Amino acid sequence: MTTFQLADSGETLEVETRELIIAGWAGREQAAIDEHIEELREIGVTPPSSTPLFYRVSADQLTTADTIQVLGDASSGEVEVVLIGSPQGTLVGIGSDHTDREAEAWSVAHSKQVCAKPVGRQVWPLEEVIDHWDELTMSSWATIDGQEVLYQQGRVTGLLPPAELLRRFGLEQTRLDPGQVMLCGTLPVIGGVRAAEAFCMVLEDPLRGRTLAHGYRVQTLPVIA
Repeated sequence: MTTFQLADSGETLEVETRELIIAGWAGREQAAIDEHIEELREIGVTPPSSTPLFYRVSADQLTTADTIQVLGDASSGEVEVVLIGSPQGTLVGIGSDHTDREAEAWSVAHSKQVCAKPVGRQVWPLEEVIDHWDELTMSSWATIDGQEVLYQQGRVTGLLPPAELLRRFGLEQTRLDPGQVMLCGTLPVIGGVRAAEAFCMVLEDPLRGRTLAHGYRVQTLPVIA
């Protein structure tokens, strides 16, 4: 059970995640999809068979913790909008599709399964932002060799909007059922995909003058042969 909090009212909501979905290659424009494919091709990742693709990850990989543990030093985060199905309706949050880049070279599905998916506790109701969705912006910062650098930044206009993304997933309505959680795609990386000691992400709603933020540290476990 994960406890979320409505950012404006402070009301807490309990969600039992039963299905965790990662929307990959979810760009709105083919040029942006091709850019992300080339980013990952440079580190050995085979291009997708079609776009978007919806990967399933174990529900218990969702976490609001401020530290995750990973095997080896070849993983990295990706800022993503998160849609959360709750008994009170669909919620919007911010999260990271943390991914093992070495495993990604031979299996994208496997690479996503072996890393926790950090998400922030604070959320907004989807209904509060759906009418100005394209105004939202995402940013991420990575701490690399002790220095925090801007890693990703841009408006969500580069990604499929909720209605179209959920339609392609196979849903007829713009909402998720309680217990369904979907990470909705990421932005191009500034300076190339690389590992970090810590990762911070922000979702900004400039129309209402508010933000959602979450950060986490990465604890690297040794690879023992």
